[in-house]
Amino acid sequence: MPYRPEFLIESLDMPLSVARQPSAPSPRDAVSELLLGMRLYGVRYRRLQFAPPFGIRFGRDEGRAQFHFVACGTAILRGRMGVLHELHAGDAILLPRGGAHDLVSDADGQGLDLGSFDEAALCETVGSIKSCPADTCRSKDTVIFSGCMEFDLGAMHPLIGLMPEVMLVGTLLDRYPEILPMLEAMEREARTERAGFAGILARLADVVSAFIVRGWVECGCGDARGWVEALRDPRLGRVIAALHRDPGRDWTVAQLAAEMGSSRSVFAERFLAVTGMTPLQYVTELRMRLAAQWIGRENMPIETAAYRLGYGSQAAFSRAFKRVTGQPPGAARNRSPGPSI
Repeated sequence: MPYRPEFLIESLDMPLSVARQPSAPSPRDAVSELLLGMRLYGVRYRRLQFAPPFGIRFGRDEGRAQFHFVACGTAILRGRMGVLHELHAGDAILLPRGGAHDLVSDADGQGLDLGSFDEAALCETVGSIKSCPADTCRSKDTVIFSGCMEFDLGAMHPLIGLMPEVMLVGTLLDRYPEILPMLEAMEREARTERAGFAGILARLADVVSAFIVRGWVECGCGDARGWVEALRDPRLGRVIAALHRDPGRDWTVAQLAAEMGSSRSVFAERFLAVTGMTPLQYVTELRMRLAAQWIGRENMPIETAAYRLGYGSQAAFSRAFKRVTGQPPGAARNRSPGPSI
């Protein structure tokens, strides 16, 4: 099955597919199929315009992904461990786990908390912050489009913990030249501020972030081990793909071993060694991640989620959900960040 770029663009608004495929996929196809569940939920976007020297501190939204695009000028990203990344006009960067970091005009600059700046609303989800003294030349300003996102990989959730702290789009341009027109469009929209530019920038940021993630996956997920190793194993990859295609099936270890083409003991030992959990633990955690997504973000009734995931009663499902997540299913709806944008 060829990997089509539009899969990820469609996945920003489409539900996780559990449709069966006519034949067992290869490991690469398994990754492609599982990426269909990836979604980016925009929480807040901002157009930032600063005259140097400047320093901005991010990290109040712990656990959420952070995206930055430099439309003009330059900036330095300083991560939690003090690692510096120089960013120039046209550069985009994704921090999949977010966390504390600064954008500064020079390496020794101090960052002021983003919340300390005055912000004007451009639309419901996009704000504007400007800190530009009137007596300075505007050609020296740095313009950054920044996004705070709920980064949900759905079935690929284990990948988030394996990703590097910082992911740069510049390293992907040779492999994915189609990203360049998107970056150029983002640069024009951020600089010119034409009608509707805020919403267009938000959408483009979503898609560019998706490309960054896919590029990392297709390039082998860096040095990631464990769960990724399972996908790289042709036989285990078939098992993982089968589980994600049909999470509500009443899976047994014997059935999963048959998917792998081995005995139950060999399969169970190999699965535990690679993923760090038993096959049935993996099935339960997969179901609860999907349930949290369906209930919290798609407003699916709890009883419907229970039925789709193979539970005979809502009570049994609720017990399993609380055992895995520590909270009842209703808490997932209360934590919902709202609709994706």
